[in-house]
Amino acid sequence: MAQVRKRKKIRKLRGSRTCGYGKTGQHRKSGDRGGKGKAGRKKHKWTWVVKYAPNYFGKHGFKRPPAKQYKDRIINLDTINEKIHKLLEQKIAIKEGNTIHLDVTKLGYDKVLGRGKLTYPMNITAKKFSNTAIKKINEVGGQAIALEKSTEP
Repeated sequence: MAQVRKRKKIRKLRGSRTCGYGKTGQHRKSGDRGGKGKAGRKKHKWTWVVKYAPNYFGKHGFKRPPAKQYKDRIINLDTINEKIHKLLEQKIAIKEGNTIHLDVTKLGYDKVLGRGKLTYPMNITAKKFSNTAIKKINEVGGQAIALEKSTEP
């Protein structure tokens, strides 16, 4: 078992030029680099910071807490098309004549996106629609009813 050194090696070797690290290397590794890297940016490298990286120090901007950020809960047209029979059975969607009326806000979604195809004409009510979703709903003979005024730019 190795014995624990009680005094640091450097105390014994003080004044001996190389301090036990040999005549060539002289302990020139990462621990003794003499201000390379990011050291000295508040002292001797301050002019470099002022010239090349003026925004290096300090906080910049504001990031909203995740609890306060709002993301739309989205659903695609192909998902609606797959689940429409189940929704008709559960009476969440209502069939009137040839068209099906569906309010996706009752399912907990805010926005309808346009991936996939619809096989039935549907009147879909949501807070928001993407432009492709509106286009595909209208092509089948349905209608996109937006509860909020704005859609995608």
